[in-house]
Amino acid sequence: MRILRVNMEQSEIRWEPVPPDYERCGGRALIAKILLTEVPPQCEPLGPHNKLILAPGLLGGTNLSSAGRLSVGGKSPLTGGVKEANCGGDAGTHLARLGIKAIIVEGQPADGKWYVLYISRNGAELLPADEWRGLGTYATAARARERWGEHCTVISIGPAGEMRMSAAAVACTGYDEQVSRIAARGGLGALMGSKGLKAVVLDASGCEAPPLADPELFRAAARRFAQELAENPRTGRQGSMHLYGTSAIVEAVNEMGAFPTRNFRAGRFEAVENLSGPRLREITLARGGRVGTRCMANCVIACCNLFVDPAGKPIVATLQYETIGMLGSNLGIGTLDEVARLNRICNDLGLDSIETGAALGVAAEAGLARFGDGESFVALLNEIAAGSVLGRVLGQGAVVTGRVLGISRVPAVKGQAMPAYDPRALKGNGVTYATSPMGADHTAGNAFGVRDKVNPLAATGQCEASLKLQLDVTMLDSTGLCLFARPPVFADPQLMVDLINGRFGWGWSVDDLQEFKKTVLKMELEFNRQAGLTAADDRIPEYMKREPLPPHNTVFDVPEAEMDAIFSAL
Repeated sequence: MRILRVNMEQSEIRWEPVPPDYERCGGRALIAKILLTEVPPQCEPLGPHNKLILAPGLLGGTNLSSAGRLSVGGKSPLTGGVKEANCGGDAGTHLARLGIKAIIVEGQPADGKWYVLYISRNGAELLPADEWRGLGTYATAARARERWGEHCTVISIGPAGEMRMSAAAVACTGYDEQVSRIAARGGLGALMGSKGLKAVVLDASGCEAPPLADPELFRAAARRFAQELAENPRTGRQGSMHLYGTSAIVEAVNEMGAFPTRNFRAGRFEAVENLSGPRLREITLARGGRVGTRCMANCVIACCNLFVDPAGKPIVATLQYETIGMLGSNLGIGTLDEVARLNRICNDLGLDSIETGAALGVAAEAGLARFGDGESFVALLNEIAAGSVLGRVLGQGAVVTGRVLGISRVPAVKGQAMPAYDPRALKGNGVTYATSPMGADHTAGNAFGVRDKVNPLAATGQCEASLKLQLDVTMLDSTGLCLFARPPVFADPQLMVDLINGRFGWGWSVDDLQEFKKTVLKMELEFNRQAGLTAADDRIPEYMKREPLPPHNTVFDVPEAEMDAIFSAL
């Protein structure tokens, strides 16, 4: 495999061999390694010295189920620290099959113009794309496919990224109807926009899966992995993930009192049944939409959906839990149609629905919209689309919105909004939000899955649970595996070792795997330290420590000293 380095200032593309230090890294691990090696930690996130990194996972390009996620990274415009966001779709698989270890985009175009990077097995070229400026992500994907064919994969930004809004995300096309898979968190769409890069288009036609060092070992492990996913009560064909997708957990999170409601003022929402997984499935099927679809070709789980309007017209694929929480209950909105409409607008603008939902909640608290009134929130999103002063404030995310509007109740850590789990009722997630190098990001270590082992309302045991989760997730993010495919490899780490050894022949042991996980976190923590982040940044908002959350009326009370020591054993 090779590194594709793109210098936007010189309009130069260069193929490079993979440096030895990068060879045993992929996805999130490779992003951390490149940032520490090549990016000045104290650089301006939207300046010329930051780098945009696109990387498949170590297992990307193979036929392993659920292993095609793409990692997008750089120094975050939101947190000021390390950031990796990943998404489903075809990009991770196609990059790996094109023989690309990572795309590293550096510098900024001196002429201020826009470009598309087109890559096929015949090479790569940087093409002028000023006429693409202002296009939403849906139109961008359509234009690329009109030019290069329906089979191509498109990685793009929308107007939010062009305007360098810190809530901007990177969108990727995927399998079947999945045309807007989002690498959402951390403002990486703004970083891509700062490079003058509107889109990356991949044509992997004619490219094959990468070679296997030990085909017999890999295929045996891959078969076992797929079989265990198929037989698992959550990920199998009769499992909740396949039937309902991520919306399967809506009612469970609401019942435990952690479902963010009206800017995180309560943990239960009175209209939750209308937002639930069964309701989503019922509406979707009744209207001729689809459930149980894939975002990538090789996936046993198939947890996606195509949500359509009453006339059967597609609105969004996929409507997911985090969006239902942050654009639904968090805004007091109790119908899936309204949530899907807001989701569609966010996707097309290229906005993180989590960050945007939090910013809209803060704006509603300031009186700029009305909780429960979908049209008032559509009006605010239209401000973002127009690039008005108010729109640019909202597009910078929840913290900037709160600061400008004089609102102190802002659910964020390290400048990044919290996902749809209130940390006062799921305290393990509060520890992850506070201590993860990624900022408030549930995918960095979601304690919802261990609530039966660690009391989510208790202050004790949360740091230990969060640390284990954070370590385990680094491997998923570094191999390109979907978070929902974790049960087999979490239950038996040797299975992951067999997949890695079968692919590369490294001779890893389970101990080597554990050391790899620690190394990833240590690299990220070191980048943040050099960037100037301290323990003072690893804090849950003050109001959550004193304002009880109904219905359990709990506050976040995990001792700060314990959180400060969470990584001491790495």
